[in-house]
Amino acid sequence: MKSENTMNIILVGKSHGKSRVLALNGAVAFVLAFAGAALIVAAGWAGYSVAVSQVDAREPSESELVAEWRSKLSEQKTELAGVQQNVQDQVDALTLRLGEIQGRLLRLDALGQRFVESGLVASDEFDFSQPAAVGGPEDSLPTDSFSAPELTRMIDELESKMLDREQQLRLLDQVSSRQKLEDGLYLEGRPITWGWLSSRYGYRSDPFTGKRTWHAGVDLAGKDGSDIISVAGGVVTYAAERYGYGNLVEVDHGDGLVTRYAHCKTVKVKMGDVVQKGQVLALMGSTGRSTGPHVHFEVIRNGKTENPETYIKRASR
Repeated sequence: MKSENTMNIILVGKSHGKSRVLALNGAVAFVLAFAGAALIVAAGWAGYSVAVSQVDAREPSESELVAEWRSKLSEQKTELAGVQQNVQDQVDALTLRLGEIQGRLLRLDALGQRFVESGLVASDEFDFSQPAAVGGPEDSLPTDSFSAPELTRMIDELESKMLDREQQLRLLDQVSSRQKLEDGLYLEGRPITWGWLSSRYGYRSDPFTGKRTWHAGVDLAGKDGSDIISVAGGVVTYAAERYGYGNLVEVDHGDGLVTRYAHCKTVKVKMGDVVQKGQVLALMGSTGRSTGPHVHFEVIRNGKTENPETYIKRASR
């Protein structure tokens, strides 16, 4: 009688169509299953060992690691050198811009000093030779240095403000120059530094003939050799001897206005010279038709003489 746990395996051959029956019981089946599992485990372990051995074979040596780190350090040095060069280029650019700003500031200081010297601004209010006074309480918050972009932005803002100030100062300089020019051409005052009025404008008794004659200017007597000065800025149009006037200096002040200074001992200017208000034109003498050291002073507007006393008594601007 056969056991119920017996397993039959039928084997069929290719030839003659015959088959064979192999009977397996439980013990034999267990042995076969165990053997199959062991075979699978062995194959897996063998594969793992081969993989580990391959990984171990690829692990770099110490020399390879040193070479790799040296390569990385070289790359980092190259990058650092590039960063340093970039920073240096930025510093050079900022230094150049600061130098330009410093030059512009010096020009602004010089222009401001001109305003102080011209009297447009009070010297005790603005001292362009000293830095501007600033200050304030110290903040308790931590402070940080400016970054390059922030510094560049600040320089851009400073240049923009300086350009605006330069334009304003140039306009003020033009106004000041025009004002000084107008003041210089403004005819007023006496043509001498010391002396007195010895003969007025208009009809008088001629000192040589005693007859009533027209006197086209005024005579201002003084010390022989004393200064004769221009009463306004202008251009010398005559500087030589003329009949009756002796040594004569004539100055054109523009707008049809001309002044004459006659009987000079010595002439200090020549024709074509540009003279300023108060500049010495000649020395007082008694050349020409004269009775003693004095200056004959005439004022001519558009070809007609005017009373010089009007301009002598004129208030200064």
